Amino acid sequence: MRPLKRWRYVGAYGPDVMACVGDARIGPFRQRFWAVCEPGRPVVDGRGGVSFDGSRAMVSSRDVAVDLFVNEAGAVESFHADAVWTRKQAGVQVRGSIVVQGRSYDVDCLGAVDDTGGRHRRHTTWTWSAGGGFATDGRRIGWNLVTGVNDEPTGSERCIWIDGAPAEPGPVTFAPDLSRVEFAEGGALAFSEWGAREDHTNLLLLRSDYRQPFGTFSGTLPGGVELAEGYGVMEWHDVWW
Repeated sequence: MRPLKRWRYVGAYGPDVMACVGDARIGPFRQRFWAVCEPGRPVVDGRGGVSFDGSRAMVSSRDVAVDLFVNEAGAVESFHADAVWTRKQAGVQVRGSIVVQGRSYDVDCLGAVDDTGGRHRRHTTWTWSAGGGFATDGRRIGWNLVTGVNDEPTGSERCIWIDGAPAEPGPVTFAPDLSRVEFAEGGALAFSEWGAREDHTNLLLLRSDYRQPFGTFSGTLPGGVELAEGYGVMEWHDVWW
């Protein structure tokens, strides 16, 4: 039987600083990770020093301290093949603090939460995006978009939240360089990268190539909803697990 994989990921995406905090388990193996991204500076990332306490995500590491509280709301659950379950949130309020190499930030921005578990196929490849921002008419926006996993035509994990109300868009297509995501029913988001967290692991039974850039988004969502500002991540992950 394929091992159970499960993870919790919290992202905070703002105009001055972005961060992610994660705790992933593959069978008996566990990896905790984090990253902080500032415009114009190299991404600072690492493993370990991560803890979760309900809706609070924390990092205590050399030169880095992260303390984030997520106002969790509007979660959407989905169920898929290979006993995969997901619980997604995006465009949710995140508050707290980030200290990175002596630079301090008070955090009050939008973010995302990804809770996932399942017995995914031995070789899995996906492209994903999560983020939040505001429409030109002031409405609060969040999105969770994916191809490669949990991406059925309907009943997928894809979701767009507008002022906290979730709705499932149709299938999406990602540019190979992660510069753009297009919606089948019209609209597209362009992505401008600040910097990326990357991981390239080869442990024989576990092989992983991963890239998650942080940055800004612009464009239009299905239904003609135009973004005034958007922040978040793109991701490509190819893994044997």
